[in-house]
This record gives sequence, structure tokens and C-alpha cells, in this order.
Amino acid sequence: MNTLNYKDYIGSVSFSADDEMFYGKIEHISDLVVFESDNAHGLKTEFEEAVDDYLSFCQEKGVNPDKPFKGSFNVRLKPSTHKLIHQKAIQQGISLNKFIEKALEKELKG
Repeated sequence: MNTLNYKDYIGSVSFSADDEMFYGKIEHISDLVVFESDNAHGLKTEFEEAVDDYLSFCQEKGVNPDKPFKGSFNVRLKPSTHKLIHQKAIQQGISLNKFIEKALEKELKG
């Protein structure tokens, strides 16, 4: 999937051949915010304006805007794997969360 990025928000990019329009929505938030344009450059502008409008709307209403990622998620592991990870974290003098974060960052740099 092609995406746009602006102010930590991600926008999807799609094309409708029937309408000859580019369109998308802000991904990974519970609110529905969409944008469209008849050209790729305009779609980027419309996406950025949609993000700015969403943030302004939330500020006017006194609500916190939804963020795409909050920095936490649940991972299910075999108990034996959980135990080994915990032991390694203790040996390194770091928290279980920090150990997993370091392991994932290492994998992403890969």
C-alpha cells in the first residue's frame, strides 16, 4: 500500500479508475477522516489539510486527537519463551519492555 506521512499520521493512497480520482483516509485512528484529489500532488496537499483540519477540530471540541500508535501492544508468547526473555533482561539489568524494544530495533535494522 502506498502511504503519505505528515505530523505522525499516515494516509492511505488509492486510485479510482472509474472516477479518475485519487483518494485516501487517515489510517490507524478510530475517527474517519478522508481526502481526495484528481492528481497525486493535490492528494498530498489534501491529506496534509485533512490532518490539520482534524487537529483543529479536536482542539475546538476540547478532545484529544486520536494518535495512530500509542507505543504499546500485547504480544502472546509461549510461557517458556516469556521466561527466557525475562531471564535475559534481568541478566542485562534492563526491564522486559526495554529488552524487547532493543531486540525489535535490532531486527528492524537487520
